[in-house]
Amino acid sequence: MGIELDPSPNLRQYAHPGKLVTSSWLGAKLGGPGLKVVESDSDPILYNIGHLPTAIRIDLHEDLGDPVTRDFLDGEAFARLMDAKGITRDDTVVVYGDDSNLWASYTLWVFELFGHPDVRLLDGGREAWMQDERETSYDAPPAPTSGYPVVERDDTSHRIFVDEVRARHDALQLIDLRDAEDFIGVRRHGPADTADDEASDNATTGRDIPVCRAGHIPGAVNLPQRSTLHPNHRFRTRDELDEVFSALDPSGATVSYCHAGERAAHLWFVLHHLLGWEDVRAYDGSWVEWGNMVRMPIATGG
Repeated sequence: MGIELDPSPNLRQYAHPGKLVTSSWLGAKLGGPGLKVVESDSDPILYNIGHLPTAIRIDLHEDLGDPVTRDFLDGEAFARLMDAKGITRDDTVVVYGDDSNLWASYTLWVFELFGHPDVRLLDGGREAWMQDERETSYDAPPAPTSGYPVVERDDTSHRIFVDEVRARHDALQLIDLRDAEDFIGVRRHGPADTADDEASDNATTGRDIPVCRAGHIPGAVNLPQRSTLHPNHRFRTRDELDEVFSALDPSGATVSYCHAGERAAHLWFVLHHLLGWEDVRAYDGSWVEWGNMVRMPIATGG
């Protein structure tokens, strides 16, 4: 199932090199059988002004979100979406996007919740592809398919909910990926930016969601999300990533969270797939949920 892995030597340093592809490998494979490319951006306009040839657009919230509840769609709806986008269960899916793959990694995380057998991330995302001056297209997506199976979403392996975080926060290795001002309690949510070079999980729907309380979950450590990336938007080397997380326990029960979930999923990808940490989950409820709930413990300061 799936197509051959990207053999690029620089990917071999990671725990699961098959979860990443390079722009060179993808450029050579575009249009081949069994490969579907998905663009998932914080800015929905980007796809329309030029995307990778054959790429299908999937919007994290419009396509993957439940229309009523703050949750993701169920197995039947996911199967309908895959059929509508022309993706079969046997396809290798490569996801990429803007903002250093911030939303693309969240989309990949949702694919993993449904156990899609082969889903990978384009290292560097949309920015790296454009920096390499590679071909872009305005082509319409492929024709719909049929027969994607209904698979029950797995909310246990890679996802954690607020009740468990509240009950076990003293025993969890919590990583808060928001800006320092949000973490220490100076402001309640990140600024609505972001045309600049800083990756932010406050993009589009997440950017302006207010919270009632400022601070962080007690026991959490603050880590800049950009520390896992080079300025060219590609991931740092394995040695550099090991150094970034050297103060943490790779075998500990680890939970990532941010403001609205995007950074949390991105760090989950780094820890789980690039570093091989086994017990890591993303708290996608994040501070939007925690900071708005009644009687939640909150810490402030560094």
